[in-house]
Amino acid sequence: MPVRFARHSEVDVLIIGAGPAGLMCANALANARVNVRIVDQRAFKITAGYGDGISPRTIELLQSYGLAERLLKECSQIHLAAFYNPSSTGGIELTKRTSNITAPSARYPFEAALHQGAIQDIFLDSMSSLGVEVERSTMPTSIELSKNEDELTDPTSYPVCVVLQRLDQSEDEQQEIVHAKFVIGGDGAHSWTRKQFDITMDGEQSDAIWGVVDFVPDTDFPDVRNKCLAQSNYGSMFLLPREEDRVRAYVQLEDRDVINPVTGRVDKDRMGPEEILKTAQKSLKPYKLIRKSEFLWWTIYSVGQRVASKFSITNRVFIAGDACHTHSPKAGQGMNASINDSHNLAWKIAQVVRGWADISLLSTYESERRKFALELIAFDKTWSTLVCEKPLTEQNSDGVSSEHVLKTFQTDFTSGIGIHYHPSVVVNDTYQELASGLILGKRVPPYKFMRAADGRPFELQDLLPSDSLFKLLVFTSEFSDPLQQARVESMVADMQKPQSFLNRYATPGDSRFDVITICKDRKDKFDFLQLPTLLRSHWSKVFVDDTDPTGSFGGEGYSYFGVGPEGALVAVRPDGYVGAIAPLDRVEVLDAYFASFMKITA
Repeated sequence: MPVRFARHSEVDVLIIGAGPAGLMCANALANARVNVRIVDQRAFKITAGYGDGISPRTIELLQSYGLAERLLKECSQIHLAAFYNPSSTGGIELTKRTSNITAPSARYPFEAALHQGAIQDIFLDSMSSLGVEVERSTMPTSIELSKNEDELTDPTSYPVCVVLQRLDQSEDEQQEIVHAKFVIGGDGAHSWTRKQFDITMDGEQSDAIWGVVDFVPDTDFPDVRNKCLAQSNYGSMFLLPREEDRVRAYVQLEDRDVINPVTGRVDKDRMGPEEILKTAQKSLKPYKLIRKSEFLWWTIYSVGQRVASKFSITNRVFIAGDACHTHSPKAGQGMNASINDSHNLAWKIAQVVRGWADISLLSTYESERRKFALELIAFDKTWSTLVCEKPLTEQNSDGVSSEHVLKTFQTDFTSGIGIHYHPSVVVNDTYQELASGLILGKRVPPYKFMRAADGRPFELQDLLPSDSLFKLLVFTSEFSDPLQQARVESMVADMQKPQSFLNRYATPGDSRFDVITICKDRKDKFDFLQLPTLLRSHWSKVFVDDTDPTGSFGGEGYSYFGVGPEGALVAVRPDGYVGAIAPLDRVEVLDAYFASFMKITA
């Protein structure tokens, strides 16, 4: 059917691709009450294989959407990592067993392992409850972006035109023309969206080739339920525990076994899962590794370590996940990077669609996430090279030492905790000294405070849900001190002025801010009703930095976050990252921060 007779529709955001990046973004936007659609060429959702590792930071992120409980119920938790090297008898022997996660501020000090299909089901079910379903058997055939500058800078316009083709319907129902405000390509390493705008992938192809098999093992290997790197005389392999009794083996392969000599490309017909397992068995000697089940999934791959030259086109078309960065799975960052891309992008689009922020805010998606992608590729090159090198032995004095491998492995980068966004319109760079433990551009670390009204302990991160709101953490210090009380009351007076950000960006019936007050007072003497009304909009919004009722924990939050007796104001972005810090008597610092990207709505 000619396109001119196709059905036309409008949508705020059209997402192409229902992998981790696309599903995460669709769920986040649906939560933010943004009109979103998501399409995928595949007729069915995946049920096995692909990515399977969720980092501590990504678990925190999922918790902010209310999704972590199901993940933790279904997954295998990986707390320990084991390293094996060649033994004097020709097999392998244990070199070191250590913590898998070493980031001291990780709320979840472990990695969660669950096959990608089950992880995507968590997003799918959440989206469904919000009225959003993946439109399957649907592919884009063309995309056109307006060249009209006025249209591109008007956030209420629909400057992106996408022709969709339905593969499962009759000919006269096959085509639809969608007019979108924004389009997001979460369509994988071979992204159609990226190719339509001639965005290049910069980097290089790895020489290493790996096989992957998922199965239920019969083994006497003592670290089968830990993350394991075995560097043997036959090559390297990773063994990862999975949900139920499953494991995944990543096995280093020889080029001659999998490269087609005519094409020079990896040929999966030259080696199947049985051959991959046999290679793994050689690397794991003297331990046995026998398959008890059918192979649940397998593949062979060589990895291109590449980053897209740009992540967006005129702040209207974006790419996320594997569409903008590819790397090896050995660092466990593929699905995590994809989910975090979408988490970063979704709240910014939601602010713009609601009319709360200028469209220029969307430029920070590329500046923040492309920087991270470049850092990820640099780490992945180092890590991948190390694990592919021959290990240090008496016969190989030029090999890689286990200490070098371990030092590279134990980094905040792999946990996701180390993500640090540099100064921009949404990350200030002043007054860090007022809250030295709340790093500007980094996520708010976990800590438990006591709710003033009832003494119930609350994890601070749980007070920062991904709900599109900026959180204002007001550290009043000791409100019972008359001098400090006067400072707080003066601050509140400044916040109540018409030009203050709280009033300037007030939206009738739909607040952009959530004020959370944290006092350095004793729970048994503090009367939270003495606080100014602005700081206690609801009884559940006031907390004290004191021990819990049993005296087991708490009471050191001000010290942990580096907040002194003068107190501090901390603006937290909707994605849980610290955006700005100000003294109590400098509310104008936050006025200027929000004025740099927020818009006044009628």
